[in-house]
Amino acid sequence: MPQVAVLELVRVGKDGPQKVEHINGSPVLRLRERLLPIVTLTGVLGQGNAEAETGFVVVAQVGRQRFGILVDEVFHTEEIVVKPMSAKLRHIPLFAGNTILGDGAVVLIVDPNGVARQVSQGTQGGGIPAEIDTEEADAADAKSTLLVFKGGRNSFKAVPLSLVTRLEEIDASKVEWLGGRPLIQYRGRLMPLVPADDAIVIRSEGMQALVVFSDGERAMGLVVDEIVDIVEERLDIEIAAERSDLIGSAVLRGRATDIINIAHFLPLAYDDWARGTKKPAARASTVLLVDDSAFFRDMLTPVLKAAGYAVLSAGSAEQALSVLQSEARVDVVVTDLEMPGRSGLDLVAAMRGADRRLADLPVIGLTGTVGAEMVAKARQLAISDLVAKFDRSGLVAALSEIEAPKVEASKMEASKVEAARAASALAPAKAA
Repeated sequence: MPQVAVLELVRVGKDGPQKVEHINGSPVLRLRERLLPIVTLTGVLGQGNAEAETGFVVVAQVGRQRFGILVDEVFHTEEIVVKPMSAKLRHIPLFAGNTILGDGAVVLIVDPNGVARQVSQGTQGGGIPAEIDTEEADAADAKSTLLVFKGGRNSFKAVPLSLVTRLEEIDASKVEWLGGRPLIQYRGRLMPLVPADDAIVIRSEGMQALVVFSDGERAMGLVVDEIVDIVEERLDIEIAAERSDLIGSAVLRGRATDIINIAHFLPLAYDDWARGTKKPAARASTVLLVDDSAFFRDMLTPVLKAAGYAVLSAGSAEQALSVLQSEARVDVVVTDLEMPGRSGLDLVAAMRGADRRLADLPVIGLTGTVGAEMVAKARQLAISDLVAKFDRSGLVAALSEIEAPKVEASKMEASKVEAARAASALAPAKAA
């Protein structure tokens, strides 16, 4: 395999720290809290998919697709002369060519692009799509990878897969109750459990399905009835939800599915994670979302989309300035003010010292604590509003308040044009 496409090698085994898991019948690897689809060469060639769970996973990337190839053994790297495939074999998309080693052995060259196409088409049974770098994708048009589960009253619910840390099935007898709240001992810490729906009853025996979400050292187990599927589709919210636990409803694989709002459940697990109560309003503008945590970006992006905004994202102040200085249209900047390194305050200061277009751009600051000192800094930098990081409704309300003057200005401009037309129409009559 061409070394240029190989990111890293990961040893996997049944008893090791890294092991192959299965979701909906498809093998995956949990690598640094991300689900990575795994394929075997025999599976891609349609010759069956052996249940091998030991060996090495060759982590490869083609464009924005990232996937793993499970191999038995890794030998070494070597410079070779690639020879073209025979005309009789060129129809096989898996191979790019071949070579002859010094001992006379013929070796086929795997084509990473061909494997990537097979992975994205779900050739190995489960249809798990390759991991996509959402920071580089066009958030307005890209498809979303969603985890679908059943949660109360046999209803289907979904959440962006990028937010999910792990899928667990625990022994229900391990659930403990402290102060009337359910929790389990998870990886050396206590993890709160929160039902995904009021109708869900945490089981007292048998196995209980959980969807685990984590950010830093905090983790929460969302209690669900059953894990159903992983789908990759364009997420179009058809019915916006007034309930705080839902973003809205969409059709996924022909089924009406509720898209849940994780920001509602996190404060139920941790009391110090605040939530807002303002009613959201939708306006058509492009928002640049800046936060060093991919978790928060992935959590807020579908919320803003459901409110009617196009969303661009950046993981640092430097990335945000690159987007702002490009030709991309940005109407409002929403930034975390407390990022490590170059903070959101530094970003806003750089904008205010730039050309007039950036200097006048509205900014909403996200912060964990809205204290007097932060308010003073925000006022000094002409930040339009400060919103707590988990206040989904407050964020959308703040965006709508920024949009309101623009809408009124548009109406006034339209009235002036109409008045001018009426005046010009009356002029000939007065002359007569």
